[in-house]
Amino acid sequence: MTDQHVVTWAVTGSGGYETAWVDLSGTGLRATGRVVGLKPAPYWLAYELETGHGYVTRRLQVTAHTPDGRNRLDLRRDGGEWTVDGKPLPEVAGALDCDLGMSPLTNTMPALRHQLHSTPGEQDFLMAWVSVPDLVVRPSRQTYTHVGLTERGARVRYASGDFTSDIEFGKEGLVLTYPGVGHLLRAD
Repeated sequence: MTDQHVVTWAVTGSGGYETAWVDLSGTGLRATGRVVGLKPAPYWLAYELETGHGYVTRRLQVTAHTPDGRNRLDLRRDGGEWTVDGKPLPEVAGALDCDLGMSPLTNTMPALRHQLHSTPGEQDFLMAWVSVPDLVVRPSRQTYTHVGLTERGARVRYASGDFTSDIEFGKEGLVLTYPGVGHLLRAD
């Protein structure tokens, strides 16, 4: 059974918005999204995200348009091996998730996989982090810590390098507020 959502976030970190059509199956996620941002320079992008069992990334395809032109990315994880546009990406070996910069959506996968949106725990991750709008993939070490339940879901502390933020997740696992990045405007 699939739980379908259409969500829109105000992405304060980029001065823009993200709208995503998200299908949550209980063990996986599929999403199609559109993003417009003003920082670091004006851009818009379109993406398709697909995970496998356990919300583990299978594929992220992104096209970004900037004043300088268009960038494309085809990021895939197959059998634990990552590729970018068909070329091996050993720097992120061992990562289970992609993390699209300035996108509240991609924080959903690790939270759902480890039930951090509903139960106590702390998990360290290696992510295949995608910078926006240049679409360069880099390894990123991140920690998610369940802080506590809220009326709407749960608060999870996100930490990576010097950056820390308490993200509020809804009961279904989607981001409601992410201080410094964005907040949910609408969900169907």
